[in-house]
Amino acid sequence: MRKPIVAGNWKLNGSLADNEALVSGVISGMGELDGIDVAVCPPFVYVPQVVGLAEGTALGVGAQNSSEHSTGAFTGEVAPEMLHDVGARYVILGHSERRAMYGETDAMISDKVKAALHAGLTPILCVGETLDEREADETEAVVRQQLAAVIAGNGIEAFERIVIAYEPVWAIGTGRTASPEQAQEVHAFIRGQLESHDARVAQSVRIQYGGSMKPGNAAELLAQPDIDGGLIGGASLKADDFLAICRAAADTVG
Repeated sequence: MRKPIVAGNWKLNGSLADNEALVSGVISGMGELDGIDVAVCPPFVYVPQVVGLAEGTALGVGAQNSSEHSTGAFTGEVAPEMLHDVGARYVILGHSERRAMYGETDAMISDKVKAALHAGLTPILCVGETLDEREADETEAVVRQQLAAVIAGNGIEAFERIVIAYEPVWAIGTGRTASPEQAQEVHAFIRGQLESHDARVAQSVRIQYGGSMKPGNAAELLAQPDIDGGLIGGASLKADDFLAICRAAADTVG
């Protein structure tokens, strides 16, 4: 049985006061959650604050990106070792917004995964297709290529320490959501691709759904056999909504 994981991606949101209220609200509701991992990923500058707020609790903290470099003349970058040093334990890599807006390539993301693993972080590796790619029936080809780059650069064994997030780009921040059947189909494809390399690793990898999961659709999505949690955007900015999704994940644990 894979342990569900729900992670909040705050994106470019937050303030010292808002973060304190949000984290306090999440932590206050976590006592009723058993058998799942929960994490939040604030912007870089707030990671130390949120780590402090979560100290002594089961709430994990991550970042939304990290460099493929550990040190050097890379102005504006943040090394994974630095994130680990201030208490982060997860890092989101390969998010569609990073791929589309900042030109991150499959090869670059593979290098970032390698650096994050070396620093002791758990990468949340995002893969997924755009609306044009889905309509052109290219979903599997796109996801296969994105995963293949990380497998080639890190080896299949690395996925024992990686969480995958399937994020259909056309369902992020649009209010549209893949149907449970559509999401399950791609999650099963991802697991199948890993299984072609190592069946044991494939069965252990946790695959989140990352396309507009909300309290109203979380239970149905999380009931699918290959969906092991959620990477939550907008709904993670409201403690009640985020906790409702977490409870839906906890309900799947027998």
